[in-house]
This record gives sequence, structure tokens and C-alpha cells, in this order.
Amino acid sequence: MTQADTVALRRYQLSQLDYLEAEAIFIMREVAAEFERPVLLFSGGKDSIVMLRLAEKAFWPGPIPFPVMHVDTGHNFPEVMEFRDRRIAEAGVRLVVASVQEQIDAGKVSEPTGRWASRNRLQTAALLEAIEENRFDAAFGGARRDEEKARAKERVFSFRDEFGQWDPKAQRPELWNIFNTRTNMGEHIRVFPISNWTELDVWGYIAREGLELPPIYYAHERTVFERDGVLLADSPFVARDEDEELFQATVRYRTVGDMTCTGAVRSTATEVDEIITEIAATRITERGQTRADDRTSEAAMEDRKREGYF
Repeated sequence: MTQADTVALRRYQLSQLDYLEAEAIFIMREVAAEFERPVLLFSGGKDSIVMLRLAEKAFWPGPIPFPVMHVDTGHNFPEVMEFRDRRIAEAGVRLVVASVQEQIDAGKVSEPTGRWASRNRLQTAALLEAIEENRFDAAFGGARRDEEKARAKERVFSFRDEFGQWDPKAQRPELWNIFNTRTNMGEHIRVFPISNWTELDVWGYIAREGLELPPIYYAHERTVFERDGVLLADSPFVARDEDEELFQATVRYRTVGDMTCTGAVRSTATEVDEIITEIAATRITERGQTRADDRTSEAAMEDRKREGYF
């Protein structure tokens, strides 16, 4: 091999982010080709923001050929909701909202009570009803295998039965990027194009693409209180105990979810590069550190996924 050949070969070698991006775009195009009514789940969090950017790239210069759906608990961070509406408008895609509040008002689910009461688990009923009503046969999600041990079990194409349930023991093999997309009436597939990404990969991609995020991802002053080692934001949705005093702290959020169960971390990182440095040094996943709903039992996430959760 000549020196010129070696130089040419190096030019065609993909970086880690290039490879992950190419894999995710291939998966998205595969879904668009194989399914009739896909939808992209969009929360306004960093992972779904990356997913929306990948969808724009996958089908550029044409429009994204499917809508996006937000499962709205009604207890979301206001900054995230403002960002969601603005970003969806910029992308020019249709937004479908599956409302947990509407489920409660209709008597289909019951509002939880207690110390760790959260609407997070109620998202499952709203999601499954929206999938059925809109006849979606594939739903893109931003879950990653490094987030949590139940998600580490899941395939890229995750089969769900006619009740929206997931059986970890009945998953389909995925060899050489060959995916089984066959479903029967009423069944659907959850698709996770960034399964192989890490939190560090996501932030590296955000930096490379210059993606805008809701401001809560960066260090800011917020009134919080501590509960079982988790810093929760002061909000009308959370009832504090007498010994849970409010205080001001400089914090940021590693993940976005229901305000009642999403904790903040102390941080002074106001730039993407500073956040990348923080993440590179930590040994705790974002869900392990900040999501109270995952602490209810050893298999909390897996139990929810079996019922139809993301």
C-alpha cells in the first residue's frame, strides 16, 4: 500500500460519533421503509433532542416523514415545555400530545399518593392509548443501554404485544444489523436508534452539532430541598415534610422528567465542555443519581417496561 493509499484510507475512517450517527440514521431509514405509521417520542430532553436532529439528517432535504409525540404528565419543568414547543415548530413536524391529566380526569388512572407520589408511571396508559388511537406501528425512543440495567437488556427493535407489553425473554435476535420488523394487528415495535450511545457520546454529539438544550441542563440557581439524597425542585406538585427545608443551590439536571421524581445535581458547569468534563469523571449514571422513581425497587424500571413503559 502506497503512502497516498494510506492517507486516503485514513480520510474514510469514521470517528466514534460518526459511526454512532451513521448507525442511528440507518435504523431510522429502515423504520421509515418498513413501517406505515412510525412516531418519534419527544420529551424535550437531551436524548430526544439528539434523536430529532438525527431524524432531520436522515431525511434531509425532505421533511421528517413522521410526527413526534410527547407523553405529558402535567408536572413538567416549564423551561422544558417552552423549549419543546419552540423546537417542534422549528423542525416543522406535527406534535401529538398524550396527556396524563386527561387520563386522570376520565377516571382511567388514579392519581398516586404518598411520599414519593409521581405521575411518571401513569405515562404508560397515556402512551399506549395514543399508540392505539393513532395506529402507530413503530415508536422511536431515546433510551440508551448505559442508563439502567433493564434498558441494557433491550434490543434496538423491541417487540411489544397487542397489550403494549415487553417480555425480556422473548426478544428477537439482531445479527449483522438485520432486524425482524414483522408485527401482527395491534402489535408494535419500539425502536431505540441510540441504544449503543453513552451519556458522554450524547454530550459529545451535542457539542459537535451545536444543539440547543433547555436551560435546566446548565448550572443555575434553584430553590430545592433534599429527600433521601435527591435534590428536588420546589414546586406545587411535591408536598414537603416538615423536616425538608428549602434552600438555594447551584444545580443542573442530567436528565429531564416529571418534576416530582427528577433530581438535580450540584454543579457549576455552564458550558457543554464543562459538562463533558463532569460526566467523564463520574461513575454514576444519570438515572442512578437523579431519578427517584427508579429507587422504589431493584426492578422498578423493568417492571414498568413490562407494562408498556418507554
